[in-house]
Amino acid sequence: QVQLVESGGGSVQSGGSLRLSCEASGATDGQYRMAWFRQAPGKEREGVASINSVGSTAYADAAKDRFTISQDNAKRTLYLQLNTLKPEDTAMYYCAASYARGVFVFTSLNAQRYAHWGQGTQVTVSS
Repeated sequence: QVQLVESGGGSVQSGGSLRLSCEASGATDGQYRMAWFRQAPGKEREGVASINSVGSTAYADAAKDRFTISQDNAKRTLYLQLNTLKPEDTAMYYCAASYARGVFVFTSLNAQRYAHWGQGTQVTVSS
């Protein structure tokens, strides 16, 4: 079983920054991909950024140049640095992970490729 616990959300003004964290525990051995998704009220969940075991990253167009995904393998923690936040970034942000043994795992912004999800952390950006 894998547990993902997000933290770091909050309320900021437009142009501000936040750093989200996602701590993984449980059966986290092997190759993996991890990602941040977000869902705003009335909208579908969308992928924001993804990273895999070897540190390859992928970003949604809305996240490029403003958000940075990173990881600390020793702490089994995933991060998302959010800079120059805009009101349209307001959403619940979710951490997701998928693990496999014996195969290389690519990054992905497709929610269907993730088996494990956290409960989410709210980010609210005011104008």
